[in-house]
Amino acid sequence: MSIKDLPAAARPREKLLQHGAAALADAELLALLLRTGIRGQGVLQLAEGVLARTGGYAGLLHGGADRLKGIKGLGPAKRAELAAVVEMARRALAQRLADAPVFDSPQQVKDYLQLHLGALQHEVFAVLWLDAQHRLIGMDTLFTGSLSQTSVYPREVVKHALARNAGAVILAHNHPSGVAEPSRADEFLTQSLKSALGLVDVRVLDHLVVGCGQVVSFAERGLL
Repeated sequence: MSIKDLPAAARPREKLLQHGAAALADAELLALLLRTGIRGQGVLQLAEGVLARTGGYAGLLHGGADRLKGIKGLGPAKRAELAAVVEMARRALAQRLADAPVFDSPQQVKDYLQLHLGALQHEVFAVLWLDAQHRLIGMDTLFTGSLSQTSVYPREVVKHALARNAGAVILAHNHPSGVAEPSRADEFLTQSLKSALGLVDVRVLDHLVVGCGQVVSFAERGLL
């Protein structure tokens, strides 16, 4: 059954306008973006298939346009639209973090990093640069590694902090395995960077480890 064959009240667009986006099932939300199905498969069926292939919205939104190429029914236009939705979410979160101190919205910091790092297949080390009022200046990915490890050089982090005129930083890296539990090496690195940045009066507010659907905070664990 196609969307046009459904009763008006059951069509995704009409349901959203009448009851709000929260009233829609996952496949219905995606169907609104996809708009059309493919031969022999309505748009709702296509949306269900896409979510099944990608592991739900987490895999779909974090996977990037390139990882969607092999899914039948997602041509360049639809992949571009999905990538645009993710980028809008990233920019909206970045704007909020730039407008107010990060301590006002710690969950938004985690959401922001999950969108950037959550689905990467290799480990990266990134830094959120903050001004003296702890508002976001920007984020840089400073080091890229393999599936399981990344080499981080404190000297380079300090150099970038000075170039950004940062008053504080939030450190972040991902675990491609999906398990966000910090390692002893992560704890040692955090203390090394805290000491190095302290020499130039830059505070380390937190170190966040990004896994699959989970972000662990060093500050919340009492590890800073």
